Amino acid sequence: MHSVGETYTRAVHRAGGVPLIIPPLTQERDWAPLLERLDGLLLTGGEDIAPGRYGQTHEAWTGRFDSERDASELGLVRTWLPSGKPLLAICRGHQVLNVALGGSLYQDVMAHVPNALDHAYVPGRPMEQTVHTVDLAPGSRLAAILAGDHFAVNSAHHQAVLQAGTGLDVVARAPDQIVEAIELIRHPFCIGVQWHPEAMLRLSDTMLPLFEAFIAAA
Repeated sequence: MHSVGETYTRAVHRAGGVPLIIPPLTQERDWAPLLERLDGLLLTGGEDIAPGRYGQTHEAWTGRFDSERDASELGLVRTWLPSGKPLLAICRGHQVLNVALGGSLYQDVMAHVPNALDHAYVPGRPMEQTVHTVDLAPGSRLAAILAGDHFAVNSAHHQAVLQAGTGLDVVARAPDQIVEAIELIRHPFCIGVQWHPEAMLRLSDTMLPLFEAFIAAA
């Protein structure tokens, strides 16, 4: 079964878009037709990215990965970005965007970052529950969209951006300095966030402007 969390599709629909689910098995011949037909691309959360995709060897704490999904999403992103069409990347998607542009990841935050917060998903904890804050860069596109520079967010990841990819600007960090958001400089709308804004909509409209801005750009 190919599936996606209903929080993503509901967020897109609520913001005025029509959500279409793309199975994670596309190949090079599929990317141009998708680019031609779609107005915006949202990259969702999911499993780890294979470390070889960003020049590292597999470490014990890296979870399972799906090579077919990695190839599908990385190829689609690299085809998509030159078009200037809007892209919103969430959690794993935020990391996919970074890797697609030559960036790297911490394979495990707790293993590699001294005094790091526990960013990982906790079984039984509602996804919409906020667990730490993020500080947004003043003047960033994301800060302008959300009309603020300090927010409480949820968290469900154990990997994070290490080195930002070519052309990406780090625009938000957690209190432990883990990268929480990136933007592609000189792109009309390309934003990646490490938290799950779509899940936060269950309790609050704080993150709704992000999806509205994405749909407006589309």
